[in-house]
Order: sequence, then C-alpha cells, then structure tokens
Amino acid sequence: MTSAQPTRVDTGRTELLSRAARSTDPLAMFAETSHHLRRLMPYDAAVWRVTDPQTGMMAAPIRAENLDEKGCAVYWECELFTENVNLYRDLAQAERPVAGLREATGDLPARSSLFQAFMKPRGLQDELRAVLRVGGRPHGHISLFRAKGRPAFGPAETKLIESLITPLARKLRSFAGTVPQSLPDTPHGPGLLLFDATGTLLSANDDALAHLEDLPEGPAVRAASGLEVPAWIQSTALKARAIAQERDRGHARVRVRARSGRWLVCHASCLREADGSLGPSAVVIEPAKTSEVVPLIVDAYELTERETEVTQCIARGLSTGQIAQELHLSPHTVRDYVKAVFEKVGVSSRGELVGKLFTEYYAPRAEPGIVRVHDS
Repeated sequence: MTSAQPTRVDTGRTELLSRAARSTDPLAMFAETSHHLRRLMPYDAAVWRVTDPQTGMMAAPIRAENLDEKGCAVYWECELFTENVNLYRDLAQAERPVAGLREATGDLPARSSLFQAFMKPRGLQDELRAVLRVGGRPHGHISLFRAKGRPAFGPAETKLIESLITPLARKLRSFAGTVPQSLPDTPHGPGLLLFDATGTLLSANDDALAHLEDLPEGPAVRAASGLEVPAWIQSTALKARAIAQERDRGHARVRVRARSGRWLVCHASCLREADGSLGPSAVVIEPAKTSEVVPLIVDAYELTERETEVTQCIARGLSTGQIAQELHLSPHTVRDYVKAVFEKVGVSSRGELVGKLFTEYYAPRAEPGIVRVHDS
C-alpha cells in the first residue's frame, strides 16, 4: 500500500514553516509567512502583530499590508468599545484561537461594528483572525482580509491557519532570547504622552520623543504636530479608557523591544477631571525593569517551571545542596535540571547562565547609577 502523496497545501505549508523558522526577527518572519501564505490562500490585506504574552495587548513590531494608517484607531475603538464578535481576548482563551467574521455571524457581517466602521468603507468583506499562542500565552495576532466579491474564508483555510499557530508563536517567543550586540549607555527617563478620548495625541514630553525614535517601525498615526505615533501606543491609550469605562478588563500595559535592543514598558491610565469625569489618557514609556523582562527571556528558551525555579536559585548564588533543600529535590536531580538548563540556553557554567539571562540586557543601564569610591 503506497502512502498518500503530499498535496500542494502540505508542501507549501512545510516550505512556509521552514522559511519562518530561519527568520532573524519578527518582521522578517511576518514577511516570509505572508509571502508563502498568499500562495496557499489568497487575501487582499493583512496585519501581523506581536503581542505581550502577559497582557495579550498589541505590541511591536507590526506589519500592515494594503491598509491605510488612518484606520488603526477605528479598528481598535471597535475592538475595545463596541465589538462583540471574535474578540482577541476571547480567541486567546478559546479552544480554537482562529475564527472568520462571516462564519461567526452566519454570513451576516453587518452584525459586526468592525465591519460597519472599518471593513465596509475599505471594501473589505471578510476577516480571518487568529491568536498565535503557545504554552497558553498569546505572542501575536494575525488579521487576514478579503475584499468584496471574494468568497468567505472557508473551513479548509481556517484549518490551515490553525496548524500554523503554535510553530509561529514558538518562533515569536524565541526572539526574546536574542541578545543585542550593544546597548546605549544612557537611556532616557520616563516619557509621557497624553491622548484625548478619540486617541488623538495632545502632548508629549522630550523623553517620550526620544523613546519614539527608538521604537520599531510599523503602522503609525500622524498627530497634528506632525509626530508619528505608533498604532500600538494609541491602542494602549484606548485600552486604558476602555478599562476606566468598565468596557474592558485587565491592565493597559505592554512590553516592547526597541530597535536598540533595549526592552521598554508602556503603561497607560485614564485621568479624571476635577468633577470626576474621565479626562485624557496618560501613557508612560520607560525602560523595563529586569523583573519585567526576565520572564520573557526565560520563556524564549522554553524552560519548564521547575527549570525556571532552579535557574532563579542559581541567580541567587545558591549551591546545589542549597537548591536541593529549598526545592525539596535530591542533589542528583538538581544537577540534572542544571544540565538541561545549560543545554537549552547554550551555556557551560553558572556564571555564563546568569550573565545571559539576567545581566546582558541591563549592564550598560546600571553603570551610570554606580557610585565608585576609592578610600585611602
């Protein structure tokens, strides 16, 4: 009995994943994936996004294809304030984190506020969206659009996207472990931006302007001042307002990797006026603390929960015997875990492990805060 020959889709999927696996950064992976995916299932526009795995919020970088930049605010206003079909936060928890708009609405897309406000004015008739997740955490979003006159995304195409979710998410997760060649010695302080209820930028301080220059390229909204505001920052401001209005839950907080290689954290809250009404949304961008980035880096090396605990003990300087006592393990078992961690991270000593996971991203930043005294 002869085995079934691989189909065109099978062959194309294999090639797609092979190219994605060799990508050196998220944007390159998005470009390769989209290029090969279009050959397997045509679409007219797309958005590929990195997300913060802790909050699920859109981060950076982002690749937008055949879409105007003016629609970013409209898209996220629908997602956060009015939409109730295929929400990303729901898909992230769903058994199958992929869904088509026309399929979900019984081929009545006008039931969707996203369709009415964003898609229809742009001649788009269907959206297939997916959350790229692995280990129960979202690492990216995909939005594929088809124009009016095209057939709706079908079950076979949904199944194809579903088969790509885990390997693509795993690749996105791995990029957090990439060590930058160098980091600037003097990062800027907290940057502050104020946005009105529509997501329009009102003002920004000098530190915010400096941070914006270091952010990854991607869709942006031009403010009245001419400043280009990344779409994910605008969506963070809108998220804060949605939370304040009790239309959403969670935290308006996201971590991003700047072009310099340094990690930044962006968090927002909605201010209140003297009379108690909602005022502008304040967005703060600042260098991320080590504690906020280490989980991303550890996750990138696919360490298990126990391996992570052993690694944290090593970072504290505990010996094998002390680790065994604290974690209620035998010294032999601890040595096995240490060996497994070394192999995954690609190091050969405890010092090298601590350096790679905990200090390589932050040593330059810590230097200006050191007071050196030479007593005689």
